[in-house]
Amino acid sequence: MFSKSKINEPGTKAEATPAPASSPAPAAPASDFKASAPKAKPPASVLSSDLHITGNLKTTGDIQVEGTVEGDIRAHLLTIGETATIKGEVTADDVVINGRIVGRVRGLKVRLTSTARVEGDIIHKTIAIESGAHFEGSVQRQDDPLSQGGRAAAKPAAAAAPAAAPKAAAPKAEG
Repeated sequence: MFSKSKINEPGTKAEATPAPASSPAPAAPASDFKASAPKAKPPASVLSSDLHITGNLKTTGDIQVEGTVEGDIRAHLLTIGETATIKGEVTADDVVINGRIVGRVRGLKVRLTSTARVEGDIIHKTIAIESGAHFEGSVQRQDDPLSQGGRAAAKPAAAAAPAAAPKAAAPKAEG
């Protein structure tokens, strides 16, 4: 506290000292810091090559897998390292596959590098497959591959409802 009063006194006149001491001056740097804190992206979580996980992983951040995962993975950016093996469904905005996946892959952007080994279906918006990649399964393009899992059951019900509505409307129009 003593050092703060010394800083305030020589820096400005006595009349101007209360203005910086008021809440607007200290609040501006604090709000700038808070505003920049959420913008700072945390580093990717790395699962090392000696790690074996049984269970599902879910994050809004990025994951780099070098080990083995038996379960589903959901992330923003998912990088499967050359030494990695995934047995389960993989869902991410961006998926980069250098290693092995046994299961379905869902992603807005999916990239299979030359060392990729995929046994399962790939549902994507955009896909890139490098020469040398091994892939067994089907490839399906969808505009929104991430939300398709929840909508698959809803689409037939939604399709049935409009079909029933015109039948109900037709008798009303005739009567």
